[in-house]
Amino acid sequence: MSHTESVDVSEGQTTAGDAGQASLNPRQQALFDAVRRDGFLTVDELAARFEVTPQTIRRDINFLAERKWVRRYHGGVGLPGGAENDAYDARQTQLADEKRRIAVRLAEQIPDHASLFINLGTTTEAVARALSRHRGLRVITNNLHVAAMMSGYADAEVIVAGGVVRARDQGVTGEATLDFIRQFKVDFGIVGISAIDTDGTLRDFDYREVRVAEAIIAHSRTVFLAADHSKFGRPALVRLGHLSQVDALFTDRPVPAGMTDVIAEAGTRVHVAD
Repeated sequence: MSHTESVDVSEGQTTAGDAGQASLNPRQQALFDAVRRDGFLTVDELAARFEVTPQTIRRDINFLAERKWVRRYHGGVGLPGGAENDAYDARQTQLADEKRRIAVRLAEQIPDHASLFINLGTTTEAVARALSRHRGLRVITNNLHVAAMMSGYADAEVIVAGGVVRARDQGVTGEATLDFIRQFKVDFGIVGISAIDTDGTLRDFDYREVRVAEAIIAHSRTVFLAADHSKFGRPALVRLGHLSQVDALFTDRPVPAGMTDVIAEAGTRVHVAD
């Protein structure tokens, strides 16, 4: 299709503002913008948002997917790329309120004087902020943002893992990081994730970061996963593990209907931050 061809003129049309998209009708443009903003959306929530039938939404998704602007998933739609994550600065602002609510809910489950691992990610950084009133925490982290933040908390002891510092997000990874993490056994491992497949597989983009997260999970008595709704069904390159390794999942919306059985079989408790 050329950039001058129109689509479904009976419903009206507009031209997408970037990336050279062909003409889209207003609903298709709004759907595409929503997916770029939120990462993953279900057919049912899109149908409710645009006040049309699921069949209409599926046609819109098919139209966009055929042009490789989005990717179809069972029950929903997400972004097509799975090779690398969004830039750190962009992730700081994406779904900020949802991450804050998730963080508050998770922090309620952490007692004073607990020992913690906290890994990389903007959601785990939100959890670190939500723990500001806790007393006597012992925190081991490979996230320099978390270390700088929590080192000022009352009675907190912060231990920073050694390794190579990534300039893009101040994360520490590498073999030295793994060796350091493996020395400890903590009460709670608090981890973030880039993607959760519909079969419960956990995924991320950087294999070095994944290896550190695997070590954190293995050396935590209880594992808490913090993930907003955009992570469900999102593509990512590297396998980290499975929901069955997670004691509790903290998110901001009910999990997609197609994953209910998977989560029940995994034995993972789900906390939805209203």
